[in-house]
Amino acid sequence: MRACVPLIVAMLCGLAWAENPKGPEPFLELEEDEEEAPASNLYSAPTSCHGRCREAFDKHRPCHCNARCQEFGNCCEDFESLCGDHEGFSHSSDAITKEELQSTSEKIYRADTNKARKEDIVLNSQNCISSSETRDRVDRCPEPLFTYVNEKLFSKPTYAAFINLLNNYQRVTGHGEHFSAQQLAEQDTFLREIMKTAVMKELYSFLHHQNRYSSEQEFMDDLKNMWFGLYSRGNEEGDSSGFEHVFSGEVKKGKVTGFHNWIRFYLQEKEGLVDYYSHIYDGPWDSYPDVLAMQFSWDGYYKEVGTAFIGSSPEFEFALYSLCFIARPGKMCQLSLGGHPLAIHTYTWDKSTYGNGKKYIATAYVVSSAQ
Repeated sequence: MRACVPLIVAMLCGLAWAENPKGPEPFLELEEDEEEAPASNLYSAPTSCHGRCREAFDKHRPCHCNARCQEFGNCCEDFESLCGDHEGFSHSSDAITKEELQSTSEKIYRADTNKARKEDIVLNSQNCISSSETRDRVDRCPEPLFTYVNEKLFSKPTYAAFINLLNNYQRVTGHGEHFSAQQLAEQDTFLREIMKTAVMKELYSFLHHQNRYSSEQEFMDDLKNMWFGLYSRGNEEGDSSGFEHVFSGEVKKGKVTGFHNWIRFYLQEKEGLVDYYSHIYDGPWDSYPDVLAMQFSWDGYYKEVGTAFIGSSPEFEFALYSLCFIARPGKMCQLSLGGHPLAIHTYTWDKSTYGNGKKYIATAYVVSSAQ
């Protein structure tokens, strides 16, 4: 599969950008939680990161405080002290290196025996557009994205457990989530099933070796909190979670936010609720999983740029996003899949915590892949 745009693809759930002024024009997607900078930013000293951590790139600033300023060497002098990650690995003896992340992601990639085979999915990606056209909201693809999916995949335990979770949420933010005993049990079932897989065993083994978790049960408990713990994106207490946002999708202020899963997309498209419009990127992998960046309408609500792994197992996506959130919370996470580089960015939810001050997942998304 070929990319129809060069180099950096910045997209999905939150904000990603290309800072290099000599680089390609970035693909930009703002989700509502990232669109409005804190009021304190208006009064920040231009050479300081005070009140500016993770702000959008602004070429008029003399120095920067976003997640990629270190990559481009243009951070403000107090970036590390004010915006650096002082939890987890980054400043501890258990620091995870880029090379370890790439090696572990390759092991996870090889371990995904539940992924779709080439013959299990027939994609019809159709019209590839430029980044400047993503806001046009024009349906340039008369046919569905998925021509065929072998639904025998969905009878596999992790797929079945994952699908059971998708309809447990109210997609419009501002409406509190209230789970039944059965729905809570479905969360536990999903975690139990994925922990049986080689993918998640590989991830746990790595994190255990890094002294992050002492037992599988501790790991599972943390995963349940970080992914399924509720917090408020709107006016209602407990109206969102990392899992709902990333995998099931939400609607906030009339726009689609999250919704980054191919299984969810296929099932909603099959029901006539998703209308595929176009794509701006098709990854370099010649087998599954692959990556596609697309535009679509979800029951009348538009997604300007949404990226998803295609053909991956639920545990594969869950593992990679979790790895990046644990190792690089709120930062760029450089991985390698089948010899091709891939970057994932996560964001922490900073307005509430669980346990001893741990942060929930706000979002996780694919940022870039080289050709």
